[in-house]
Amino acid sequence: MTNGTTGSQQALFGAGDPVPVRGRDGGAGCAFCAVVRGEAQAATVLESDRLLAFLDRRPLFHGHTLLIPKLHVRLLRDLPPDLVGEFFAAAQRLERAVEDGLGADGSLVLVNNVVSQSVPHLHLHVIPRRFKDGLRFWLGPRRSYDADHPAELYAGKIRAALDRG
Repeated sequence: MTNGTTGSQQALFGAGDPVPVRGRDGGAGCAFCAVVRGEAQAATVLESDRLLAFLDRRPLFHGHTLLIPKLHVRLLRDLPPDLVGEFFAAAQRLERAVEDGLGADGSLVLVNNVVSQSVPHLHLHVIPRRFKDGLRFWLGPRRSYDADHPAELYAGKIRAALDRG
C-alpha cells in the first residue's frame, strides 16, 4: 500500500490517485475524507466502492456507527441522485445490523445538515438504543400552528421550494 491508502482504496482510486470529491472544500481538510484515503484510522463496519461505515470515535453508545459516501459531499442534497438508493439501502442494513448484532431494543437514525454537523461531510448516524438508556433526544420546544402561523402557509412555502427544484 502506498500513500496511506488501503488495498480497497487503491483498487478504487488507484495508487496515489486522489479520492474524488464534490463540495466547497474539496475534502482536502475533511476528517472523513482522511479516513477514506487511509490517512486516519477507523473501525470499519461496512465498505463498498462508494460508501464507508465505521464506528464513531466519540459514540453516544458503543456501536454508534457513521455511514458516509466516499465522495466528499457536505449535505444530503449534495448526494448525487445515482448514489441515494445505495446510501439509504446501506443505512437500512446498518440499522438492522446495529440492532441485531448488539442486541439493542432499537436505534436512532439521523442526519444533521449544517446545524450540529460536527464534520462537514455528509454522514448518517445509526445509534443503538435501549429502553431507559438515559438518552433524551429532545426535539423542542414544540410550537403549534395558529392564526399567526398557519400550517398551510408553511406547507405552501415548502411546496413552492419543491416546485423550484
